[in-house]
Amino acid sequence: MKRLLTLLLLMAFQLDAAAVEPLVSPAWLEQNRGEPDLVLLDLQENQNYLRFHIPGSVNTRYSQWRVEKKGHPKVMPPVPILEKLIGSLGIGNDSHVVLISLGAGAGDLAAAARVYWTFKVLGHDRVSILDGGLIGYAGKRIYPLQKGNHQQKPTTFKADYRSRMNPTTQDVKSAIDAGALPVDNRSRAEYLGIYGGNGKERAGSLPKALHLNYDWLTVNGGGRLQSIDNLQRIYDSSQVPLESPQINYCHTGNRAALGWFVSHEILGNREARLYDGSTQEWAIEPGLPMDQQVKLRL
Repeated sequence: MKRLLTLLLLMAFQLDAAAVEPLVSPAWLEQNRGEPDLVLLDLQENQNYLRFHIPGSVNTRYSQWRVEKKGHPKVMPPVPILEKLIGSLGIGNDSHVVLISLGAGAGDLAAAARVYWTFKVLGHDRVSILDGGLIGYAGKRIYPLQKGNHQQKPTTFKADYRSRMNPTTQDVKSAIDAGALPVDNRSRAEYLGIYGGNGKERAGSLPKALHLNYDWLTVNGGGRLQSIDNLQRIYDSSQVPLESPQINYCHTGNRAALGWFVSHEILGNREARLYDGSTQEWAIEPGLPMDQQVKLRL
């Protein structure tokens, strides 16, 4: 019995040691960036990365994480391509990845959340986002920066694909038919159907969707996330629950990644899912219903 208890405690310690926080501060990063299993993944454009980045970070272009597939320009690449990309960055299955955006606005934080979601879909849970990004880290002028290029030794990364986290259009339709709540993380004008549609895509929102603009989730629309108390107030005022099936969507799954990150990872709604294809897939299918909150006279 004593041996069993000791084994259980050891297992619990190992699980706790492997767990990581979804959001880390600049102070945490400065204290831990020398850890051997830590990989700092910079999401800036390469020319900006070469001018300044956090010491030891490696660069990847955000465009590498979204490719054209079946006529849709910005969706998650096939798993073998991602495995090769991630391994080439020196990231293995035991690595703790910290994602670092520029931090100039909510769009930067959304891009980090999108890459974060991709790692989660691939079965890699040891991933975090640097709150405030590079600008937040450098803002107080107390932490070092460097220029030039840094590369990690390539390694092997093997995905454990979680299909439920990456629902297809039909999966989303079935979920909505079963009562899941679509949450529109686009602008208010897009949600209402005032703005949107490019000749192929219909304007409007998914059926019975509620609106929660993605940049409300950051402080003044910047690269730093609101406090948990403020996030809960924002969700409450938007009438978006945190204990029921939810589908976050936008136009290409970028802005909605931040909505999913907040719902699922920060506020704990494990029934929230991100719709990768979003309206770039849904709105071109004439057989799929859409709501237009404002009826325009053309």
